[in-house]
Amino acid sequence: MNLPPSSMNHLRSSTAPIDGTGSNSAHASPVVKSSHVSFEFFPPSTERMEQTLWESVQRLKMLNPRFVSVTYGADGSTRDRTHAIVKKIMRETDLTVAPHLTCIGASRGEIRELAQEYWEDGVRHIVALRGDLPKGTQASDLPRDGYRYASELVADLKSVADFDITVAAYPETHPEAQSARDDLENLKRKFDAGASRAFSQFFFVTEHFLRFRDRCSLYGIEDKIVPGILPVSKFDQAERFAGMCGTEVPSWLRSRFAGLDDDADTRQLVAASVAIEQVTELFKSDIRDFHFYTLNRANLTYAICHTLGVRPTTKLTGDTVS
Repeated sequence: MNLPPSSMNHLRSSTAPIDGTGSNSAHASPVVKSSHVSFEFFPPSTERMEQTLWESVQRLKMLNPRFVSVTYGADGSTRDRTHAIVKKIMRETDLTVAPHLTCIGASRGEIRELAQEYWEDGVRHIVALRGDLPKGTQASDLPRDGYRYASELVADLKSVADFDITVAAYPETHPEAQSARDDLENLKRKFDAGASRAFSQFFFVTEHFLRFRDRCSLYGIEDKIVPGILPVSKFDQAERFAGMCGTEVPSWLRSRFAGLDDDADTRQLVAASVAIEQVTELFKSDIRDFHFYTLNRANLTYAICHTLGVRPTTKLTGDTVS
């Protein structure tokens, strides 16, 4: 949906520094008590990846996130592993966990049964997604008693129990949507069905998210849209992800990572710089909630959160922070 010219005046770009104090002093404290974060993890497929996951969980839990989410294969392929990781995080930490739940390829009965099991296990948050068709299948191959849209899944989950439900939003429009307007109206249906918030697909052009937020304001849901941040640890991987979901990769970003394929240390520094610039710009545009696609690696996300003022109350050694 195209905005009228007057709507562009609503792009909010506060000049306040990231410390949130209104001060322009270079020495102002960067701590921002009003920032909130959440983190996404995925089920590991090897013992080494599982070790990396748990190291990341232990490090990032120090930041007291609102919750952490655990992905579920877009075609439902990691259901058992997702459930196992969710239960382990709940058992071994005090984190609030939100399992992803996709409905493609599953019957309504299967989804309701899984949702009821999650509720009985103490899960109160769910990330509800439609998901992608499994490779080699067509819509006609799906269960007749399944779901066509995520809004139907949200409504059904709410009928099982009073879950706090997060859904997906697409600042650059879902690849399958007929138009930006149709995509936004679909998002509104998910909120009408009972969703509490939406995590955006990751983006590299901040203006795309801000304009999307302003379009959402026409539907009264702009305050429920949380930007999804993808720290770029490997540019070729991020570019591949972007191609799959229709995210623009600007030339300046490609240029920054050029020649760093075999230089992991410099690549990490550049990645931190890019992400910190992005969250700083978002913060100055009145964004206070951030969702991080961690790819099960903590260091970059931890550094970005530090910039936002999201910090542990104790040092990693257990000593009190002065």
